[in-house]
Amino acid sequence: MVNEIALLLRELAPATVGALTRRFGDFDAAEDAVQEAMLAAATQWPREGLPDDPRAWLTRVAQRRLVDDVRSEIARRAREDAVAVREARPPIDAARDRDDTLTLFLLCCHPVLSPAAAIALTLRAVGGLTTEEIARAFLVPESTMGQRISRAKKRLAALDRPFADADAAPERLAAVLHVLYVMFAEGHTATTGDSLYRTDLSAEAIRLTRVAHRLLPDDPEVTGLLALMLLTDARRAARTGPAGELVPLADQDRTRWDRARLTEGLRLATEAIAHGLDGPYRVQAAIAAVHAEADRAENTDWPRILLLYNIFDRIAANPMVTLNRAVAVAMVHGPHAGLELLATLDDRLPDHHRLAAVRGHLHEMAGETDAAITCYTAAAHRTASTPERDYLLLRAARLRTE
Repeated sequence: MVNEIALLLRELAPATVGALTRRFGDFDAAEDAVQEAMLAAATQWPREGLPDDPRAWLTRVAQRRLVDDVRSEIARRAREDAVAVREARPPIDAARDRDDTLTLFLLCCHPVLSPAAAIALTLRAVGGLTTEEIARAFLVPESTMGQRISRAKKRLAALDRPFADADAAPERLAAVLHVLYVMFAEGHTATTGDSLYRTDLSAEAIRLTRVAHRLLPDDPEVTGLLALMLLTDARRAARTGPAGELVPLADQDRTRWDRARLTEGLRLATEAIAHGLDGPYRVQAAIAAVHAEADRAENTDWPRILLLYNIFDRIAANPMVTLNRAVAVAMVHGPHAGLELLATLDDRLPDHHRLAAVRGHLHEMAGETDAAITCYTAAAHRTASTPERDYLLLRAARLRTE
């Protein structure tokens, strides 16, 4: 019962914070009020039972706390006047009110915030994670993460119009999807530390993307992003060996892929792609779907993947897209064609370990052992991920003994 209530409160909190923020214009105060209301609910509901409308209960309690706080602060007389005007309206009826979770998403991902700040704020306000949990996910001290979240809130509080209007909503949605994508990417392949992935972070990214999809079921990019995450996460169990070592896609035991996630991901990818391939998340979902449809690595439809990467490069060109496209070029036209494309990234990714790693892989494909060893070793020295470093050093060592 207690765990069910905790999950329910976590689900209700974002919409409640969003509704109060929209009404009173103070995100920080709204979040504090909802936190206190959640504490009251966690105490009362197990003892007295769930109210008929839990969201309405939570909203009323938080709203009373917020109004009381405003009234109690003499330094905020101007805000008291504004609240007094608002109080003339009927109170928020959560049963009929719109779901303000999207409002909160758009607020947390305001363009003035850096991606790092937006991710932290989204995890705190929409995801319901504590500052300690967020700090642990990103391997930084709790005090550092607390300061990052506090600065983000202050930055939003200083804006005249922090909410997205109709004209700004598409731009904000793109920021929301970018934040969720970066969050998932960091969870799927951690950039630092002893573990290849951070399951809690990737799982939270998927959960929040499901929320976004529930709110915007007809948006093909939201659908595409969810499909991409599910198809990618479906491979998680096969990505590491018994000792936690990295297992590359070509060597994975595909029977260990999560069939339920693959099925859902393929369904969503098909739904998203039906709207066209003019969005980056739809194209990436299509690429992930091609990989998912291959029962063995050698059966992968690389010409189709290359075609999709060519489309991706046209609509959202960046060095990482070119890096991945070089692999597809190598698989279709040979390793030297891929290496030629990689040469265009020397000035754009001069010290990135993945450029050296991919170059090593293509040299190995071409039978150029010495060059491959040099690249793998350089990549190993540049990565902060222990599993990636160990994999690259092992790859180089094996080539030396062959």
